[in-house]
Amino acid sequence: MSDNRFKIVFDGTLLPGVESTTAKLNLAELFKSDVEAIEKLFTGRPVALKRDLSRPDAETYLTALKNAGVDARIEAEQPVAFSLAETHETGSDFSTSAASPYAPPRAAVGDNLPEYSTLKVFTIHGRIGRLRYLAWTLALTVAMLVAGGIISTVGFAVATASPTIAIILGSLLGLALFVGLVVVSVQIGVQRLHDIGWSGWLYLLNLVPVVNSIFPLLLLVWPGNTGANQYGAPPPRNSTAVKILASLWLAFIPLMLIVVVTLGMNGYLDQLEANMGGGYESSSITADDAAAPDVMVEDEAAQSADDTAEPVDSPEQ
Repeated sequence: MSDNRFKIVFDGTLLPGVESTTAKLNLAELFKSDVEAIEKLFTGRPVALKRDLSRPDAETYLTALKNAGVDARIEAEQPVAFSLAETHETGSDFSTSAASPYAPPRAAVGDNLPEYSTLKVFTIHGRIGRLRYLAWTLALTVAMLVAGGIISTVGFAVATASPTIAIILGSLLGLALFVGLVVVSVQIGVQRLHDIGWSGWLYLLNLVPVVNSIFPLLLLVWPGNTGANQYGAPPPRNSTAVKILASLWLAFIPLMLIVVVTLGMNGYLDQLEANMGGGYESSSITADDAAAPDVMVEDEAAQSADDTAEPVDSPEQ
């Protein structure tokens, strides 16, 4: 065999901080096998997990094992003391019948690990990168706005005939739209967490006050794993459509900030103008009120003069 061929060797050692149960479950996922068969690998003796590999292929398999918590290594092809083939009697093929309690995993570690994962929107399985997360979120937002516009139009049309039915129908359709939005948002968010190598349960951090204002930003900026991890192969490369949608979303965010700031400034200016107009009106009223006492003084003086005047005797008296 040529010298440039390699193999993946495992002797039961785990990476620091990784529990044995976690590593076995991860290996069972990668091997597409059960935990009982995986336990046969933890004998303490070297096990050849994969043979006759080129250096790049060996690195790919090693990365998958590292992400699963297994401290495997790459060695040049040479006889080893123990291999998976020796754990059963029928031969050296990994595809031995699973009915035997001594059968090894039904597949080699890399056999069912494609270069890229299959994209699926409506699922919590799989991985998506940052740009695709932005693109899918923009598509979801546009779909929500369109659906909301249709619901509003239907509600107004029905309201002309029966306002009560319009309220009930609008409430039901709005609730269905909200539930659908939440479900799809969770599915997209969990796939983004998987790409980082984090558990999908961390998406519940969006329910924690203060944290929910920072956590979505982490999903946008935190890079995903370059290779395979415990959640599968990396997502496909970003297409042109994904890049365009992500760019539109990135342009939409500053635009919204500008609109909010502009509306806020307009509101402040309107309020300031209203306050200034109210001041002028108050000044006018005050001036009128200031002139009023002079008139009252003149009226009082005239009244006093009438009261003090001597009565004139009539001719009859």
